[in-house]
Amino acid sequence: MEAQRKRYGSILIPVIFVLILWVIHFVSIEFDWNLASYGLYPRRIEGLIGIFTMPFIHGGWEHLFNNSIPLLVLGWAIFHFYPSLATKTLIWITLSAGIWLWISGRSSYHIGASGVVYGLAAFLFLSGWLRREKKVASLSLLIAFLYGSMWWGILPVEPGISWEGHLWGAVAGFVLAWVFRKQGPQKKVFEWKEDEDDELSRIAMGESPRPNQEAVRPGRIVYVYKSNKPEGTTDEDEKSVS
Repeated sequence: MEAQRKRYGSILIPVIFVLILWVIHFVSIEFDWNLASYGLYPRRIEGLIGIFTMPFIHGGWEHLFNNSIPLLVLGWAIFHFYPSLATKTLIWITLSAGIWLWISGRSSYHIGASGVVYGLAAFLFLSGWLRREKKVASLSLLIAFLYGSMWWGILPVEPGISWEGHLWGAVAGFVLAWVFRKQGPQKKVFEWKEDEDDELSRIAMGESPRPNQEAVRPGRIVYVYKSNKPEGTTDEDEKSVS
């Protein structure tokens, strides 16, 4: 039941977020509102509001659809694998990428959630490699396969595309993956105790078990052995081997 709740919870927030984007775009079309002026305009004081509003504004249905699918996939991934980091990672990607874009972007209105998409993809990809955790590392490979071509979007190759927003989103994702590398899921580290055969060898040679081997644990075999005493001694000591 808990696993089922976690699974549904990981996709719920991305679905709600994408639905909000679609409702906003539908209402703007229906009432003929031009929301582009609420986008981020670099180096203008009034353009600072775009840091928060830019991800909610899209230039058309195709633009919105192209962002919706990766937002659902990557949003589910970060809330599923990094539940304790997901919310603050999204907030920091939006804020830091937006601020850097406002400082260095072209003098134009920048709109769309592409920066968030690039930030999530970068965060998940690098986190998988830094942590060396099997499931997260597999996810990073999947992201590289599915969204590998999207990295061309950080280059100024297509006019009218905010490649700066893509670039700073990706940079924010990489930086946060490094900053949060010791938080969230980690590679399991196993501590190997002395092998039982080694302890039996010690007993066979007449040596006493190690001090931490004294306690009898449930389900373990209790071995009887001769202690290392002078010849002729018949006492037997009963010890446990863990």
